[in-house]
Amino acid sequence: MAIDWKGNFKRLDDFRWMIPQDAWEGMRVPGIIYAGEKSLDIIRTDRTPAQIIGVAHLPGIVKASLAMPDIHWGYGFPIGGVAAFDVNEGVISPGGVGYDINCGVRLLRTNLETDEVKPKLRELLQAIYSAVPAGVGKKGRIRISRNELEKVLVQGARWAVNKGYGWNEDLAHTEEEGSLDGANPSAVSDRAYERGLPQIGTLGAGNHFLEIQRVDEIYDTKAAEIMGLRKGQIVVMIHTGSRGFGYQVCDDAVKKLGHTVAKYHLSIPDRQLACAPISSPEGKAYFGAMAGAANYAWANRQAIMHWVREAFEQAFGMGAEKLGLQLVYDVAHNIAKFEEYEIDGKRRRLCVHRKGATRAFGPGHPDIPSDYRDIGQPVIIPGDMGTASYVLVGTEKAMQESFGSTCHGAGRVWSRSRALREVRGYEVKSRLEREGILVLSVSTKTLAEETPEAYKDVDEVVEVTHNAGISAKVARMRPLGVIKG
Repeated sequence: MAIDWKGNFKRLDDFRWMIPQDAWEGMRVPGIIYAGEKSLDIIRTDRTPAQIIGVAHLPGIVKASLAMPDIHWGYGFPIGGVAAFDVNEGVISPGGVGYDINCGVRLLRTNLETDEVKPKLRELLQAIYSAVPAGVGKKGRIRISRNELEKVLVQGARWAVNKGYGWNEDLAHTEEEGSLDGANPSAVSDRAYERGLPQIGTLGAGNHFLEIQRVDEIYDTKAAEIMGLRKGQIVVMIHTGSRGFGYQVCDDAVKKLGHTVAKYHLSIPDRQLACAPISSPEGKAYFGAMAGAANYAWANRQAIMHWVREAFEQAFGMGAEKLGLQLVYDVAHNIAKFEEYEIDGKRRRLCVHRKGATRAFGPGHPDIPSDYRDIGQPVIIPGDMGTASYVLVGTEKAMQESFGSTCHGAGRVWSRSRALREVRGYEVKSRLEREGILVLSVSTKTLAEETPEAYKDVDEVVEVTHNAGISAKVARMRPLGVIKG
């Protein structure tokens, strides 16, 4: 059933818009979009309302099919989509997690000031570029057996720390402490293992990046101080995911669950919404494989951060501890997790799908690291080359309205093919370097595909989430040096 809705959004307030439940036959809940008024035309043109409506058809969905302000067209679910399903009545869908499982971002702070790093910036960037393999299909520095990879899938970032790639305290500042419970290595295909074995500790391509940034604005002095952030400080942002391993896990699941829809008599409006009951053998198998891919991604970012620390040590001639290279936080973007929320006065266990969305738990939540519990969970929002990135905190309002979720970035407005038609990679690099941003990239094609014009205004996206109250601004960063695959 093709959905081609052309109705009007119902305004709920300045930053929320509704697609009513009766907008399309079969919707079980309404759709709710977080957006500024001028973004609605882009959202409509992108056809994402059809995907919001499609998600609202899925069995067991609770409350609403949600869309964050960085929403754009994706596979099955829109990117920027959030949906929660009752664990007894609902489904789990690989299209609601995405192909790059636990594509996420971590922020590493330093004791260094901008003036200390600028003279060494090119040397530092080159050291990181040499230490961290980047690019499509790129193989990493870590060589392990299949049996050892199975341990990665269960232990996640802890595996990397136990192998010497980082510090124990890194785990406390990683979502789920870097290891999602429920991983099942036996649910993973041989092809996924083949793709995953050589890629731990690699950056990948596309929108993945590693940036050296300076903090240029503080909005919440107390929260920034607790996170160890200050104006003029140098920080490092790492944005990557589960590489070919996660892609294969999703691809396998999409094919398998496409057949289970008929088995369980599920009615879905789009085959890309292939799903299975959460409690079914097929649903459990997908979750087990997906959790393994999420843990792979956390191990991946942990290893990359370790080599970043080594590059700083090489460039500055002192240890990572003295340089203050502490992990602020690491968050996942593409993941499904079991969480509890109060719905209509009752506590319910739900499977929350966040696809291109960030967890944003409010103050006091027990899953937040103890040193951040008073301020709320750190939320890290990456921009893209030449644009700002942000640190925010989760809020109680997010817990009440958006299943503890907020945006994950700027969100695309151009397809990659359009970006390649509009700009040339060398032009992007030259422009950024004129602005004082050094760029190292495996491919100029990637630079063209990821040109800042291809994305929404990240400042506007963050303002919507801040003003809507589902996350609150703490700090803004600007790039000095960028590494792209």
